[in-house]
Amino acid sequence: MRIRLFTLLAALVLGLGLFGPASAQADVPVVAAVPHAAPTSKIDVAQLPPAGVGSFDAVKATDAYLAQIPAKDRARTDAYFEGGYVLQVVDLIYALVIAGLLLWLQISSRMREIAVSITRFRWLQVPIYAVQYLVITTVVSLPLAVYEGFFREHHYGLSNQTFGQWAGEFGKSALIEVIAFAIVLTLIYAAARAAKRSWWIWGGGISVVFIIIGIAIAPVFIEPLFNAYTPLPDSGMRNAVLSLARSQGIPAKDVYLVDASKQSKRVSANVAGLFGTTRIALNDNLMNRCTPSEVLQVLGHEMGHYVMNHVAIMITWLGLIIFFGFWFVDKTFYGLTGIFGGNWDVRSIDDPAGLPLVMAMLSVFMFLATPLTNTIIRTQEIQADLFGLNLVRQPDAEAKVDLMLGEYRKLDPSPLEEFIFFDHPSGRNRILMAMRWKAEHLNDPDIMAGPISPQ
Repeated sequence: MRIRLFTLLAALVLGLGLFGPASAQADVPVVAAVPHAAPTSKIDVAQLPPAGVGSFDAVKATDAYLAQIPAKDRARTDAYFEGGYVLQVVDLIYALVIAGLLLWLQISSRMREIAVSITRFRWLQVPIYAVQYLVITTVVSLPLAVYEGFFREHHYGLSNQTFGQWAGEFGKSALIEVIAFAIVLTLIYAAARAAKRSWWIWGGGISVVFIIIGIAIAPVFIEPLFNAYTPLPDSGMRNAVLSLARSQGIPAKDVYLVDASKQSKRVSANVAGLFGTTRIALNDNLMNRCTPSEVLQVLGHEMGHYVMNHVAIMITWLGLIIFFGFWFVDKTFYGLTGIFGGNWDVRSIDDPAGLPLVMAMLSVFMFLATPLTNTIIRTQEIQADLFGLNLVRQPDAEAKVDLMLGEYRKLDPSPLEEFIFFDHPSGRNRILMAMRWKAEHLNDPDIMAGPISPQ
């Protein structure tokens, strides 16, 4: 193609030059042309600045946003969040002490004997034991649960519930836990009896399956037990949310409003569900406390989780961690029962009387795995933040929402602190990410017309 084109062009040039006016007037003398210099003009060349940089400083903008939070409020939030570090250790110690008492006082083995006395079917003995175990551990842990879930939340101004309301929800959660725990344990112990030493593989698989089932049914059957989900009235906001969803291929036909203000003032939203149960929900705090651009920016983040298939990725990662956790339990269980099993009257891994030891070892493993699980979740949150910024394009709205989240999350931790304890990026890093995004889009028409960031 290029050769043919070149040939045609050459022929055209030669034709014009050789067979043009000069050849037609061959009898006219040819006078040699005097060459003249071609006209020239001066061209100024200047390098354009990178788009969106200008004089905007993302770090200064971030510092200016953080400075909008009064020092006393920052101190209160820091105290609340840092107290959570201590409570993680307290919860672990509490769980180990309860497990130790159940084993060393042979309370657990007596609970097993009660189950045996009720039925000779081993598969029925497990849920009977599980109910006893959960009742005892819930009652013994109740003082700590009341402090963490009610008094501490009220002390820091994060709860809107009366004690009666909190207790009612606590009771519902406990009942759901009993039912789910009894079913899962029955299956895991059945697998342990059949598979023997490879029980931990089956136990991990069963746990992952129930996680998937829980994610699928929670938006439809579990969450409505605690909050009312009502369709958002036909409005500009509803239409904007559904338009965003359609543009990203999210199969949601409605938007739901959740009455989360009866529990707290925290802003939140989600795009949740699997296998046809997907739905978009935003809580009334988000609607009442935020501007439309802030609401859409939050929902853009949540849609990012869905579009990037974060649920499946998270299940995969958590599944691997769970399998390692069950393997860890298997090794420590046989090591400890080999030394203390006679004192505890625990016979083997398929003996439900050993459940306190199983739960204690799982607690230790998950505590040690905290930096890993937090990093996995935090990485997905960063990806969702960037997705939301690219979709909704409201970096200042993102920054303002991040300041609201700073009411109960420490805004400016050290890097090591964030790595170990944060399952979301810190407020500073989230705002800085938004301001860096803005710096690279300053010349875009919508960003130029948008709000001016503080500097």
